[in-house]
Amino acid sequence: MARPAQDEFEATTENAALVELLRRRIEAEGAITFHDFMETVLYHPQQGYYATRQPMGREGDYLTSPEVHPIFGALVAKQLLQLWELMGRPQPFDLVEQGAGTGLLARDILRWASKREPEFCQAIRYRIVEISPALRRRQEETLSTADGEVEWLEELPEAIQGCLLSNELIDSFPVHRIVHRDRRLLEIYVSYRDGRFEELLGLTSTERIAEYFADLGLWPGEGCVAEVNLRAIDWMAEVVRLRRGFVLTFDYGYPAEELYAPWRRDGTLLCFYRHNPSHDPYARIGKQDMTAHVDFTTLMRVGRAHGLEVAGFTTQARFLANLGIGAGVDAVARDSPGALEEYYARRRAVQELIDPAGLGRIRVLAQRKGVLPADLWGFAEDEHT
Repeated sequence: MARPAQDEFEATTENAALVELLRRRIEAEGAITFHDFMETVLYHPQQGYYATRQPMGREGDYLTSPEVHPIFGALVAKQLLQLWELMGRPQPFDLVEQGAGTGLLARDILRWASKREPEFCQAIRYRIVEISPALRRRQEETLSTADGEVEWLEELPEAIQGCLLSNELIDSFPVHRIVHRDRRLLEIYVSYRDGRFEELLGLTSTERIAEYFADLGLWPGEGCVAEVNLRAIDWMAEVVRLRRGFVLTFDYGYPAEELYAPWRRDGTLLCFYRHNPSHDPYARIGKQDMTAHVDFTTLMRVGRAHGLEVAGFTTQARFLANLGIGAGVDAVARDSPGALEEYYARRRAVQELIDPAGLGRIRVLAQRKGVLPADLWGFAEDEHT
């Protein structure tokens, strides 16, 4: 396969050490899977994107919901309060966040709980699972004055009783890229020749790819490129460490029938550099983020296999609306009529967080284990039946 054309945001810099590392590996091993390429580019402990960049925020490459406004974390905390109550107010309530970004979500959850529900705040045992030293330092700085204690871990703890929380984590996992051609599944490999990376097609590198689509009962359309996130399956298997409680997942994605629809010819892989999207993963290597949409059908299916039942599934726009995001803006106007700057800041934030073409289309999945079914506040009239 030919390398995709460069987009209009032409690269001016790249991580030369990372490029050389990849070149030497390909020279020694031959072409590598796109999964291995993406994993190295994003997660290499010294040269990877997350080790060398400050990716999140308005000054970074992309924006996540906690960076928009603290109202997002406050409403997530409101939902977590109900989960705690449904569990019978356990002491402690394990709140485990994996891939916490800049730490803003943790800060805003704890701040809301401290001010609004001090008993809930005292019950929270907040633990962040983070493998990036650079991001951990950023989180520690953000949370240095947090309401409550925060502990950092390198892997999920055992016997969690509470909630496992993630925001835009799974879409950053490395993916295999496949092509459906002539009733066969072929995989995209990455080679290096004449000073540039190029793509090659070959047989799939693991039988798990065929098994993945067999379990779904569908294939991408003929000629379509698609992503397969096997790491998400492995992650769900680790979630069995939840002894009792909930898994609350925010991420870009779709049910499988929509994600792998025949009209989706080029898959969902996107790169972000200074908030500009690109379809070229071989530009700005080590300087841009890479992401692919999540297959929520597989998350639900694998979750059920490990004892997790779906408790709710909706869009972020609906989730935040159900939790009263509009009322939060109205309260500023009502309680502080002179605070026009704060009012308009919240109003702009609300529009950004619920924008159906942007952050509002993020999906929110709630799964439960060892807790009786209940109507969750954020999931009224959700998509799950």
